[in-house]
Amino acid sequence: MNGAESLVKTLVQGGVEVCFANPGTSEMHFVAALDSVPGIRCVLCLFEGGATGAADGYARMAGKPAATLLHLGPGLGNGIANLHNARRARSPIVNIVGEHATHHIPYDAPLTSDIEGLARPVSAWVRTSRGAGAVGADAAEAIAAASREPGQVATLILPADTAWTDGGKVAPVPPIPAPKSPSSDAIDAAARALRLGPTSMLLLGHKALRAKGLDWAGAIAARTGCRIVAQVSNARMERGAGRVAIDRIPYPIDMALNTLKEVRHLVLLGTSAPVAFFAYPGKPSTLTPKDCAIQTLATPADDLIGALAALAEAVGAKAGDAQRQKSAPPDLPQGALTSEKIAAVIGALLPDNAVVCDESVTTGRGFFPATRGARPHDWLQLSGGAIGLGIPLATGVAVACPDRKVISLEADGSGMYTLQSLWTQARERLNVMTLIWANRAYAILRSELTGVGARNPGRKALDMLSLDNPALDWVSLARGMGVEGVRAASIEELIDAFRAGLKKSGPFVIEVVL
Repeated sequence: MNGAESLVKTLVQGGVEVCFANPGTSEMHFVAALDSVPGIRCVLCLFEGGATGAADGYARMAGKPAATLLHLGPGLGNGIANLHNARRARSPIVNIVGEHATHHIPYDAPLTSDIEGLARPVSAWVRTSRGAGAVGADAAEAIAAASREPGQVATLILPADTAWTDGGKVAPVPPIPAPKSPSSDAIDAAARALRLGPTSMLLLGHKALRAKGLDWAGAIAARTGCRIVAQVSNARMERGAGRVAIDRIPYPIDMALNTLKEVRHLVLLGTSAPVAFFAYPGKPSTLTPKDCAIQTLATPADDLIGALAALAEAVGAKAGDAQRQKSAPPDLPQGALTSEKIAAVIGALLPDNAVVCDESVTTGRGFFPATRGARPHDWLQLSGGAIGLGIPLATGVAVACPDRKVISLEADGSGMYTLQSLWTQARERLNVMTLIWANRAYAILRSELTGVGARNPGRKALDMLSLDNPALDWVSLARGMGVEGVRAASIEELIDAFRAGLKKSGPFVIEVVL
C-alpha cells in the first residue's frame, strides 16, 4: 500500500469515522485512499473554516476525534480561526494538512509556506511525515495526541510524495494515559474552603458541566452552601428539566465583577481563574477580588468527575442531595420581537434532547434564564471567541448526532463568515434548524465601542459596525445554498416558523428580523 492508504487504514483502526474535507492537488492520493478504503465518512466543506468548525462540533458530541483535510498552508490559514476555537473548547481533532512533495519544496512554488509555523499556535502536537513508511505510525500518534485528556488538536502534515509512494504500514494507536486524580491534601483544602458558604465558589468547566459532574457539584453546594458557577463560555453544558441548573459568569465586565465581588475563596475545577475578555480603560483584567484565595483542584486534563466525587465525600454530600431543575418552560409570548420574548419562544418550544449551538453574541445574552426549565438539552457555545463557528459547529454536531434536533442560534454578522456550511448541511441532509438574528449590525461592537471609551464616534465609525447598506437577505442566501428559508418579523411568525422547522428532517433557516 502507499502512504495515503496506510494513513486511512490507521485512522479507521484508530476509531476515526469522519473526515471533514476541503482538499487540493497535493491531497489527491489521500482523497483516492478515502474512496478505496472503507470506514470513513467524507463530508465536503466549501471553506476550510467550515471543515475545522464542523470537526469541533463533532468532537464535542462524539467524544472522539474527527479528521480534517486541508490544502497546504493557505488552506490551514483559512481554517485557523475555528482551530483556535476548537483548542479553547478542548476538542480532539486529527488535523491533516497536505504539503508539496519534499523534492518540490526547495523550488518555492506559489503555495509554499511554513505549515508547521502556522499550525503550532493552534495545535498541541505537530509533525511532518518524512516517508511513506512513517505515515501510519505518525497518524497513530496523532490520534493518541488528539485523544489525550482534555482533548486537543493534533496536526499531521502529509507531503504529497509520502502519500503516493509505496511502503505504507498500518500502525496501532499508542496507549492513552488515564487522567490524574487530585491529591487528598488538595481535596481537603478545597473542602475547607467550600464549607465557608456563600463567600466560596466552585467554578466549573469542561466535562464537569455534564450530568454526573453537575450532580456532584449540586450536592456539594447543597451540603456546604457554596455557590457553583460555570465559566463564561463552555464547550458543552447539559441543561434543562431534571438536571442541576447553574449560571455562567457574564460576558460584560461590569456584570462579571459584580457576580464575583463577594467571593473570598474560589475553587477551580476544569477551568482557569476568570479574566476579562478584553482590556478596558480603568478596569481590571482579573475578575476576582484582590483578597480572593484561588485554588486549582483539578485542571481540564484531570479526572474531573472523580475529583467532584471525592470532594463530595470530603464534605459529606451525596449525589441525591443536589437540587434539580423542575420542568418550567415559559409561556409563549405575544407582540413585538425582543430578545426576551425570543428566549421565551426557545424555552417553550425546545424539543427533548435537542442540541443548541449558540453563537448569538449580543441577542442571546439573556437566553439562559428562559431556557433553564426547558426540556433536557445540551448547550454549546463559542469557546474561543473567534466568530464564524456557529453554522459549522452545528454541522458537525448533526453528523455526530443524527437522531437529535440541532438548533443553531446565529448572529447575522458572524454567520456571514462561514455560511457555506449551509450547503454542506443540504448536501448531507442534516437535521439543523438555524435561527439568524438579523439586527443588521455588528451589535456586539457597538457596545464595545462605548465600553472601551472610544471618543465621539461619528458616521465613519458607526458605518463600520452596520450591515444594513445593503441589508443581508438570509432567506435568499439559504435558498442559494439549497436550504429552505423563511422570514419572521413578529413573535407569532417566529413561533409558526419554529414549529415548522421542528417538523423538518433536513436543514431549515429562519431569518428573525430585529
